[in-house]
Amino acid sequence: MEKLKNNTFIKKVGFNRVVLFLVLLLMYGIFAILSPTFLSYNRILSALNYAYFLGFLALGVTFVIATGGIDFSIGPVMFCAALISGYLLTQNGLPLVLCLLISILVGTLFGCLNGYLVAYWNLPSFITSMASMMLAKGIGSVFTKTQSVSWPQAVQENGEFRKLVKIMTSDGTQIPTGLLVLIIASIICAIILNKTKAGRYILCIGSNKEAVRLSGVNVKKWEMLAYVICGTLAGIAAIIFVGAYSTVQPGLGDTYNNEAIAGCVMGGTAMSGGTASIGGTFLGVLIIALLQEGILAMGFQKDWQYVITGLIVLVAVYANVRSHRRKN
Repeated sequence: MEKLKNNTFIKKVGFNRVVLFLVLLLMYGIFAILSPTFLSYNRILSALNYAYFLGFLALGVTFVIATGGIDFSIGPVMFCAALISGYLLTQNGLPLVLCLLISILVGTLFGCLNGYLVAYWNLPSFITSMASMMLAKGIGSVFTKTQSVSWPQAVQENGEFRKLVKIMTSDGTQIPTGLLVLIIASIICAIILNKTKAGRYILCIGSNKEAVRLSGVNVKKWEMLAYVICGTLAGIAAIIFVGAYSTVQPGLGDTYNNEAIAGCVMGGTAMSGGTASIGGTFLGVLIIALLQEGILAMGFQKDWQYVITGLIVLVAVYANVRSHRRKN
C-alpha cells in the first residue's frame, strides 16, 4: 500500500482521488451487472442531471467546511433563488438574463448573511445556517404564495438557458453540456482554493484560526468570503436545477444539504477544516448521483440511497480522522 501511495503518478493526482475514481468505476460495473437497463444513455443522462446542481452546491460548501464551519442552508437557498427568479420570469415578465442574475444575487445575499453572522458576530455556523435554511424556505413560499413555479421548456420563449445543461439535436439526442459547465466551475474553484491568497487564508483559518489572526490577517473578511462563495454557487445551482428539472416547489431542498456535504466529506474535505479537495468533491458528487440512479434502476425506493450514503459518509469520516491522526 505504501509503495502504491508513493507512486509518482498517484502522488501527483492524489491517492484519495484515485480511490474515488476506482470506486466510481466499480459502482458503475456493479449496477450495470445487476440492472442491464443501467447501461442506457438515458440512465447516464439522468445521473448527470442530478450531479450538475448537486455539484455546484458541494463546491460551494467545500469552501465553508474548509474553514471549519458548516452550511445547512444551501439546498433551501437554491430552491428559494429558483422560486423567486422563476416567479419574476413567468408571472411578472422580467427579462430572462435579469432573472438569472437575480437567482445568483439571492444566493449571494444568503451567503453574505451567513458569513456576516458567523465571522463578525461569532455565531455558531450550525445554528446560523439552520436559521437561514428556515428563512429561505419561508421567503420562497411567501414570495410565490406557496405555489410551484415551472420554468419555460427549451422550445418555449426564454427556454434557451437550458443549453447550459443540455442541448437537443435534430434527431432528439441530448448532449450533456452541463458536465462541461460543472468541470469548468470545478477548475475555477480549485484555482481559487489552491492558487490564490483567498484560498490559502480560508484553508489556514480551518487549520488554526487564532494563529492566522495573530499573524495580522483579517480573519473575519476571509471567513465571510467562504460563505459568500458558497451562497453564490447555490444561486448558480438554482439555474442548473431548473435547467434540468423545470418545476420548483416551495419548502423543499433539505436533503440536498446532506448529499452535498456527503460529497465533500467523501472527497477528502476534513470536517474540522484546514483540508479540502475540489477534485475529490467532484468525484464524490458523481458517486452520490450514480448511487441514486443505480438504486432507482434496481427498483428500490430512494430511501435506500440515504441509508447507503449515510454509511459511506461514516466510513469516509472515519478514514479521514484516522488519516489525520497518523499525520499528527
